[in-house]
Amino acid sequence: MWNRNAFSSWACGVVLVSLVALAGAQELKPEDLVARHLQSIGAPQARAAAQSRVAAGPAQFKILVGGAGKLDGKATLVSQGARLVLLLKFSNADYRGEQLVCDGKKIRVVATTANQRRSLFGELLYSQNAPLLEGLLGGVISTAWPLLDLQDHQAKLSLEGTKKFEGQSVYDLLYRPKRGTDWVIHLYFDTETFHHVATLYTISVSAGLGRGVTDSARQEQSRFRIEERFSDFQEHNGLTLPQQYDLHFTEELQNGSTTMWQWNAQFTDISDNVTLDPRNFEVK
Repeated sequence: MWNRNAFSSWACGVVLVSLVALAGAQELKPEDLVARHLQSIGAPQARAAAQSRVAAGPAQFKILVGGAGKLDGKATLVSQGARLVLLLKFSNADYRGEQLVCDGKKIRVVATTANQRRSLFGELLYSQNAPLLEGLLGGVISTAWPLLDLQDHQAKLSLEGTKKFEGQSVYDLLYRPKRGTDWVIHLYFDTETFHHVATLYTISVSAGLGRGVTDSARQEQSRFRIEERFSDFQEHNGLTLPQQYDLHFTEELQNGSTTMWQWNAQFTDISDNVTLDPRNFEVK
Protein backbone atom coordinates (compact mmCIF):
# COMPACT_ATOMS: atom_id res chain seq x y z
CA MET A 1 0.00 0.00 0.00
CA TRP A 2 1.24 3.46 -0.89
CA ASN A 3 2.31 5.42 2.19
CA ARG A 4 1.97 9.18 1.66
CA ASN A 5 4.06 10.03 4.72
CA ALA A 6 6.87 7.66 3.73
CA PHE A 7 6.92 9.07 0.20
CA SER A 8 7.01 12.65 1.49
CA SER A 9 9.93 11.82 3.76
CA TRP A 10 11.79 10.17 0.87
CA ALA A 11 11.12 13.14 -1.45
CA CYS A 12 12.30 15.63 1.17
CA GLY A 13 15.44 13.57 1.61
CA VAL A 14 16.17 13.60 -2.12
CA VAL A 15 15.66 17.38 -2.29
CA LEU A 16 17.90 17.89 0.74
CA VAL A 17 20.70 15.79 -0.74
CA SER A 18 20.41 17.69 -4.04
CA LEU A 19 20.55 21.03 -2.26
CA VAL A 20 23.60 19.95 -0.27
CA ALA A 21 25.35 18.81 -3.45
CA LEU A 22 24.49 22.10 -5.18
CA ALA A 23 25.71 24.11 -2.21
CA GLY A 24 28.96 22.14 -2.25
CA ALA A 25 29.48 22.96 -5.93
CA GLN A 26 28.74 26.63 -5.30
CA GLU A 27 31.15 26.79 -2.37
CA LEU A 28 34.00 25.33 -4.42
CA LYS A 29 36.26 28.13 -5.58
CA PRO A 30 38.47 28.10 -8.70
CA GLU A 31 41.62 27.86 -6.58
CA ASP A 32 40.13 24.88 -4.71
CA LEU A 33 39.33 23.13 -7.97
CA VAL A 34 42.85 23.73 -9.28
CA ALA A 35 44.38 22.43 -6.03
CA ARG A 36 42.35 19.21 -6.18
CA HIS A 37 43.13 18.84 -9.86
CA LEU A 38 46.87 19.09 -9.16
CA GLN A 39 46.49 16.48 -6.41
CA SER A 40 44.82 14.19 -8.96
CA ILE A 41 47.97 14.39 -11.10
CA GLY A 42 50.35 13.53 -8.28
CA ALA A 43 52.19 14.72 -5.18
CA PRO A 44 53.96 18.11 -5.38
CA GLN A 45 57.36 16.41 -5.34
CA ALA A 46 56.45 14.15 -8.26
CA ARG A 47 55.04 17.05 -10.27
CA ALA A 48 58.11 19.19 -9.65
CA ALA A 49 60.47 16.35 -10.54
CA ALA A 50 59.11 16.08 -14.10
CA GLN A 51 61.11 18.77 -15.91
CA SER A 52 60.57 17.37 -19.40
CA ARG A 53 58.39 14.76 -21.05
CA VAL A 54 58.11 12.86 -24.31
CA ALA A 55 54.81 11.11 -25.08
CA ALA A 56 54.44 9.07 -28.26
CA GLY A 57 52.15 6.53 -29.84
CA PRO A 58 49.96 5.66 -32.82
CA ALA A 59 47.59 8.25 -34.25
CA GLN A 60 44.76 8.42 -36.74
CA PHE A 61 43.27 11.28 -38.74
CA LYS A 62 39.72 11.32 -40.12
CA ILE A 63 37.67 13.77 -42.16
CA LEU A 64 34.21 13.50 -40.65
CA VAL A 65 32.39 16.27 -42.54
CA GLY A 66 33.35 18.18 -45.68
CA GLY A 67 35.03 15.28 -47.41
CA ALA A 68 36.19 11.78 -46.64
CA GLY A 69 39.43 10.10 -45.72
CA LYS A 70 41.39 8.31 -43.03
CA LEU A 71 45.13 8.24 -42.37
CA ASP A 72 47.22 6.26 -39.88
CA GLY A 73 50.38 7.72 -38.43
CA LYS A 74 52.13 8.72 -35.23
CA ALA A 75 51.66 11.36 -32.54
CA THR A 76 54.45 12.85 -30.45
CA LEU A 77 54.17 15.48 -27.74
CA VAL A 78 57.49 16.87 -26.49
CA SER A 79 57.61 19.36 -23.63
CA GLN A 80 60.12 20.99 -21.32
CA GLY A 81 58.85 23.54 -18.85
CA ALA A 82 56.66 25.98 -20.78
CA ARG A 83 58.00 24.83 -24.16
CA LEU A 84 56.17 22.23 -26.21
CA VAL A 85 55.88 20.56 -29.59
CA LEU A 86 52.83 18.65 -30.80
CA LEU A 87 53.58 16.53 -33.86
CA LEU A 88 50.87 14.61 -35.69
CA LYS A 89 52.64 12.86 -38.56
CA PHE A 90 51.07 11.05 -41.51
CA SER A 91 52.71 9.67 -44.64
CA ASN A 92 50.55 11.43 -47.18
CA ALA A 93 51.61 13.84 -49.93
CA ASP A 94 48.52 16.04 -49.64
CA TYR A 95 48.47 16.27 -45.85
CA ARG A 96 51.48 15.38 -43.71
CA GLY A 97 49.79 16.23 -40.42
CA GLU A 98 50.47 19.03 -37.95
CA GLN A 99 53.64 20.42 -36.37
CA LEU A 100 52.91 22.97 -33.65
CA VAL A 101 55.78 24.55 -31.72
CA CYS A 102 55.91 26.96 -28.76
CA ASP A 103 59.10 28.17 -27.09
CA GLY A 104 57.15 29.67 -24.20
CA LYS A 105 56.92 33.13 -25.77
CA LYS A 106 56.40 32.62 -29.49
CA ILE A 107 54.87 29.95 -31.67
CA ARG A 108 55.56 28.28 -35.01
CA VAL A 109 53.08 26.34 -37.13
CA VAL A 110 54.69 24.40 -39.95
CA ALA A 111 53.20 24.21 -43.45
CA THR A 112 52.22 20.57 -43.99
CA THR A 113 50.08 20.49 -47.12
CA ALA A 114 51.06 19.65 -50.69
CA ASN A 115 50.94 23.32 -51.72
CA GLN A 116 53.32 24.26 -48.88
CA ARG A 117 50.68 25.95 -46.79
CA ARG A 118 49.30 25.39 -43.34
CA SER A 119 46.14 23.38 -42.93
CA LEU A 120 42.91 25.12 -41.92
CA PHE A 121 43.54 23.96 -38.37
CA GLY A 122 47.17 25.10 -38.42
CA GLU A 123 46.30 28.50 -39.89
CA LEU A 124 43.70 29.05 -37.20
CA LEU A 125 46.16 28.29 -34.39
CA TYR A 126 48.82 30.45 -36.03
CA SER A 127 46.47 33.44 -36.17
CA GLN A 128 44.68 32.82 -32.87
CA ASN A 129 47.50 31.29 -30.85
CA ALA A 130 46.29 31.29 -27.21
CA PRO A 131 45.72 27.49 -27.03
CA LEU A 132 49.35 26.93 -28.03
CA LEU A 133 50.97 29.96 -26.38
CA GLU A 134 49.23 29.33 -23.05
CA GLY A 135 50.36 25.70 -22.99
CA LEU A 136 46.76 24.50 -22.98
CA LEU A 137 47.01 22.26 -26.03
CA GLY A 138 47.77 18.71 -24.96
CA GLY A 139 46.44 19.18 -21.44
CA VAL A 140 48.30 17.61 -18.52
CA ILE A 141 50.28 15.37 -20.87
CA SER A 142 52.54 18.40 -21.34
CA THR A 143 54.77 20.04 -18.71
CA ALA A 144 53.57 23.35 -20.19
CA TRP A 145 50.06 22.81 -18.73
CA PRO A 146 49.33 26.29 -17.27
CA LEU A 147 47.56 25.07 -14.13
CA LEU A 148 50.93 23.70 -12.98
CA ASP A 149 52.16 27.31 -12.72
CA LEU A 150 49.24 29.72 -12.52
CA GLN A 151 51.42 32.37 -10.88
CA ASP A 152 53.45 32.64 -14.06
CA HIS A 153 50.44 32.67 -16.40
CA GLN A 154 48.23 34.88 -14.22
CA ALA A 155 45.13 33.74 -16.07
CA LYS A 156 41.71 34.69 -14.76
CA LEU A 157 39.64 31.68 -13.72
CA SER A 158 35.90 31.49 -13.20
CA LEU A 159 34.04 28.41 -12.00
CA GLU A 160 30.83 28.10 -14.04
CA GLY A 161 29.33 25.27 -11.99
CA THR A 162 28.74 21.69 -13.08
CA LYS A 163 27.40 20.31 -16.35
CA LYS A 164 27.16 17.14 -18.38
CA PHE A 165 29.83 16.59 -21.00
CA GLU A 166 29.48 13.46 -23.13
CA GLY A 167 27.31 12.06 -20.33
CA GLN A 168 29.97 12.77 -17.71
CA SER A 169 29.48 15.12 -14.77
CA VAL A 170 32.16 17.83 -14.92
CA TYR A 171 33.18 21.10 -13.33
CA ASP A 172 33.27 23.88 -15.92
CA LEU A 173 36.22 26.26 -15.45
CA LEU A 174 36.35 29.33 -17.69
CA TYR A 175 39.97 30.23 -18.53
CA ARG A 176 40.86 33.81 -19.57
CA PRO A 177 44.53 34.39 -20.50
CA LYS A 178 46.21 37.49 -19.09
CA ARG A 179 47.25 38.53 -22.60
CA GLY A 180 43.65 38.37 -23.78
CA THR A 181 42.20 36.31 -26.59
CA ASP A 182 39.15 36.04 -28.83
CA TRP A 183 38.82 32.40 -27.81
CA VAL A 184 36.25 31.36 -25.23
CA ILE A 185 38.04 28.59 -23.32
CA HIS A 186 36.33 26.08 -21.02
CA LEU A 187 38.28 23.46 -19.06
CA TYR A 188 36.27 20.45 -17.86
CA PHE A 189 37.17 18.39 -14.79
CA ASP A 190 35.59 15.15 -13.59
CA THR A 191 33.54 15.93 -10.47
CA GLU A 192 34.76 12.80 -8.67
CA THR A 193 38.42 12.42 -9.68
CA PHE A 194 39.19 16.05 -10.62
CA HIS A 195 41.03 14.78 -13.70
CA HIS A 196 41.06 17.24 -16.59
CA VAL A 197 38.94 15.38 -19.15
CA ALA A 198 38.30 18.00 -21.86
CA THR A 199 38.95 21.50 -23.15
CA LEU A 200 36.57 23.38 -25.41
CA TYR A 201 37.70 26.40 -27.46
CA THR A 202 35.18 28.41 -29.48
CA ILE A 203 35.68 31.54 -31.58
CA SER A 204 33.99 33.61 -34.29
CA VAL A 205 36.38 35.40 -36.64
CA SER A 206 36.28 37.56 -39.74
CA ALA A 207 37.40 36.30 -43.14
CA GLY A 208 40.64 38.23 -42.72
CA LEU A 209 41.93 35.67 -40.21
CA GLY A 210 44.72 34.42 -42.42
CA ARG A 211 45.62 33.19 -45.85
CA GLY A 212 44.38 29.62 -45.55
CA VAL A 213 41.19 30.40 -43.67
CA THR A 214 40.45 33.41 -45.85
CA ASP A 215 40.64 31.29 -48.97
CA SER A 216 38.27 28.76 -47.46
CA ALA A 217 35.80 31.13 -45.84
CA ARG A 218 35.05 33.98 -48.28
CA GLN A 219 32.44 35.15 -45.77
CA GLU A 220 32.18 37.99 -43.28
CA GLN A 221 32.44 35.68 -40.29
CA SER A 222 33.14 32.03 -39.58
CA ARG A 223 32.77 29.99 -36.41
CA PHE A 224 35.44 27.61 -35.20
CA ARG A 225 35.49 24.99 -32.47
CA ILE A 226 38.41 22.97 -31.13
CA GLU A 227 37.72 20.21 -28.65
CA GLU A 228 40.27 18.12 -26.76
CA ARG A 229 39.26 14.99 -24.86
CA PHE A 230 41.44 13.04 -22.44
CA SER A 231 40.82 9.53 -21.10
CA ASP A 232 42.44 6.23 -20.04
CA PHE A 233 44.32 7.73 -17.09
CA GLN A 234 47.36 5.69 -16.04
CA GLU A 235 50.17 6.16 -13.53
CA HIS A 236 53.63 7.07 -14.87
CA ASN A 237 56.49 7.81 -12.44
CA GLY A 238 54.09 8.78 -9.68
CA LEU A 239 51.93 10.93 -11.96
CA THR A 240 48.48 10.08 -13.27
CA LEU A 241 48.29 11.08 -16.93
CA PRO A 242 45.85 10.33 -19.76
CA GLN A 243 46.97 7.96 -22.49
CA GLN A 244 44.09 8.62 -24.87
CA TYR A 245 44.01 12.00 -26.61
CA ASP A 246 41.22 12.97 -29.01
CA LEU A 247 41.30 16.27 -30.90
CA HIS A 248 38.37 17.66 -32.91
CA PHE A 249 38.31 20.68 -35.21
CA THR A 250 35.15 22.21 -36.69
CA GLU A 251 34.75 25.12 -39.10
CA GLU A 252 31.26 26.48 -39.82
CA LEU A 253 30.80 29.07 -42.56
CA GLN A 254 27.92 31.50 -43.01
CA ASN A 255 26.90 29.77 -46.22
CA GLY A 256 26.12 26.65 -44.21
CA SER A 257 29.12 24.55 -45.22
CA THR A 258 30.92 22.69 -42.45
CA THR A 259 34.31 21.04 -42.16
CA MET A 260 35.03 18.63 -39.32
CA TRP A 261 38.33 16.84 -38.67
CA GLN A 262 39.34 14.42 -35.95
CA TRP A 263 42.69 13.18 -34.66
CA ASN A 264 43.00 10.30 -32.19
CA ALA A 265 46.27 9.56 -30.43
CA GLN A 266 47.21 6.85 -27.96
CA PHE A 267 50.25 7.87 -25.94
CA THR A 268 51.47 4.40 -25.01
CA ASP A 269 55.09 5.49 -24.48
CA ILE A 270 55.59 8.27 -21.91
CA SER A 271 59.04 9.18 -20.56
CA ASP A 272 60.00 11.95 -18.14
CA ASN A 273 63.23 13.92 -17.80
CA VAL A 274 64.50 13.00 -21.23
CA THR A 275 67.46 15.02 -22.49
CA LEU A 276 66.06 17.15 -25.31
CA ASP A 277 67.73 19.03 -28.12
CA PRO A 278 66.90 22.78 -27.72
CA ARG A 279 66.43 22.94 -31.49
CA ASN A 280 63.15 21.03 -31.00
CA PHE A 281 61.60 24.25 -29.66
CA GLU A 282 63.16 26.77 -32.03
CA VAL A 283 60.78 29.41 -33.33
CA LYS A 284 62.28 31.32 -36.26
